[in-house]
Order: sequence, then structure tokens, then C-alpha cells
Amino acid sequence: MLTEDPTSPPPVAELVATDSAVVYRNRWMTVREDKTLRHDGAEGIFGVIEKPDFALVVPYSDGGFYLVEQYRYPVKGRYWEFPQGSWEERPDADPLALAKGELAEETGLSADSMVPLGYLFEAYGYCDQGVHIILATGLTAGAADLDEEEAGLISRWFSEAEVWQLIADGRFRDAPSVAALALLQRYRAGTKPRLADARQPTQR
Repeated sequence: MLTEDPTSPPPVAELVATDSAVVYRNRWMTVREDKTLRHDGAEGIFGVIEKPDFALVVPYSDGGFYLVEQYRYPVKGRYWEFPQGSWEERPDADPLALAKGELAEETGLSADSMVPLGYLFEAYGYCDQGVHIILATGLTAGAADLDEEEAGLISRWFSEAEVWQLIADGRFRDAPSVAALALLQRYRAGTKPRLADARQPTQR
């Protein structure tokens, strides 16, 4: 049983920065190191990665999902996941516009309906990046438009049972994609996402 209201404001910060320095920056991210002070007076350092939010699209059609597979260099492997991405040059882009763009780019699909399912943090232990989860239905096929960094990306439809089997087989390991399935289940159960869950995207 919950003992606190999960929607209440967070408590006073237990860790504050007394100094901050950027140690690395490129097109996709900024890495900074903060000198920190804990509420009990202990000093320390904290490394933080700053990245723009991204959109993850759950393209649902005919009892299944369209997934993409690509090589993920940090883990040296290819895995299935939902289409996703960010626009580094437009970090404040509308989440639904971003979702439509990424869906078309990676799969060639367009959607008649885009429904926000929620907003999550991907790895808030060291990174401030968030992800907008968007359900796409009423899909129409088209031609993908991959950029150079997505060379080798493939896309195909899987039944829902096949997607769960991919997870069981270790071929679908993207944490935001698995979390998106949980939000979809909540949506199906009739629990409508709160406006704050999706950072207030506007329907277009």
C-alpha cells in the first residue's frame, strides 16, 4: 500500500552542485562533472550526461507491432526495438512531430492516430534524457529514409506473441521499448495517461 502521494512535489534535494565543468561535448551529448555537497555535509563528484529527449513509437497494426533492428555499437550486437530517435538540432521539437518523423524515417510508415502513452527517464542515475512513448495506429506503408548512421537498419512486422518471444529469447533488450509495452498495457486497461506523463505534447 502506498504511504505517500506519488504525484506530490519531490522532497528537498539531498545533493546539490557547488561547481560544474563540461568535460566533453559533441553533437549528441554533453558530459559534465559536478562537485557536490550532500545534506549531511559530505562532498563528492557526480558525472552527468546531458542528452535531448527522444521519442519512441509503438506502431500497432493487425494484432502486432512493427519493430526495427540495428547494430548497437556500445553493446556490440543487433537487437529488435521500437522505432525511436531525437532531433539534436531541434531539442525542443514537439514530441508528436518527432515521433512522426522518426517513424517515417526508420520504417516508411505514417499513422492516422498518434496517442501519447507516457513520459519516462531512460537512465536517470547518470543521464537527464527522457523519452516520450507514443502509440501509432492506422498505419500506411511508405519508403523509409535512413540516414548514414542508420545504415543496416531493417524493419518488419511481428505478432504480439512473437514480440514477447523475442524478449524471452534475448533478442529484444531495449529497456525503453520493454517499458513502452507496460505503458501500452496500462492504456489498454483503461488507465488514461495523465497530461504530465507526456510533457504536454500537442496533437497535430
